[in-house]
Amino acid sequence: MKKLILCLAIVITPFFATAQIQTPAPSPFCKIEQKVGLTDVTLEYSRPSMRGRTIFGDLVPYGTLWRLGANANTKITFSTDATVGGTTLKAGSYAIYAIPNKETWDIIFYSDATNWGTPQQWDDSKVAAKVSAKVSPLPMEIESLNMTFGNLSSNSAALGILWEHTYVEVKIEVPTDALVSAAIDKTMKGPGANDYYAAAVYYLQEGKDIKQAKTWIDKAITMAGDKAAFYQLRQQSLIYAKAGDKKGAIEIAKKSLAASEAAGNMDYVKMNKESLKEWGGM
Repeated sequence: MKKLILCLAIVITPFFATAQIQTPAPSPFCKIEQKVGLTDVTLEYSRPSMRGRTIFGDLVPYGTLWRLGANANTKITFSTDATVGGTTLKAGSYAIYAIPNKETWDIIFYSDATNWGTPQQWDDSKVAAKVSAKVSPLPMEIESLNMTFGNLSSNSAALGILWEHTYVEVKIEVPTDALVSAAIDKTMKGPGANDYYAAAVYYLQEGKDIKQAKTWIDKAITMAGDKAAFYQLRQQSLIYAKAGDKKGAIEIAKKSLAASEAAGNMDYVKMNKESLKEWGGM
């Protein structure tokens, strides 16, 4: 009888050991990758749901450190330095924790991002940045914790946290202008037509020195010669208009219009006609 039981155990045990049934996680993992300017920002977190529960002030008590999600700590990674609340975070990974309250939250960026949930032993020396964020009530109910990147610009983004009827956001700033300016300064020691063009368009878009942008775009178009594309001429006309040279802008826009018509690009045909009308060229 003992031998029979032993044999059954030998047969049954491998069956359970090799079971491959998968079931959905109650709080699914989410990974968001967002380019902010020239910085790669990656956010990793797990998304618990309300399931009929009261969240803030109950499931998540006020005034208590919260992992800002479920399972492993929420983690954010920056490919360059970044700034939150006036504090610079070096490139790398950080855990994000929160201390929710009714009207404001404390958002904490913690240099140790390897914890499961909150650290067993909190270390103040690992608090890389701490930001106070205002709570905004939502008119609708958010069933599952949702984190987003919004209000994107070349130099910043808003990290938004939405759950239940609550919205909180933290502004993240990145050193895009410093990175681009350094690259421009380095490249301008021996630039090509594309370098001049890219630098000029960046200066136009970011509202920087328009006279310098005009100098660079003229060099780019001169170097390109007959190969200057309709979209390059379009940017040159916009820079001229921004610099106050409407006559030059009209002349160049007409060239861009003719080139875009020849290329069959109706979007640029439309944009050039609208600009020419605005500048009094049609």
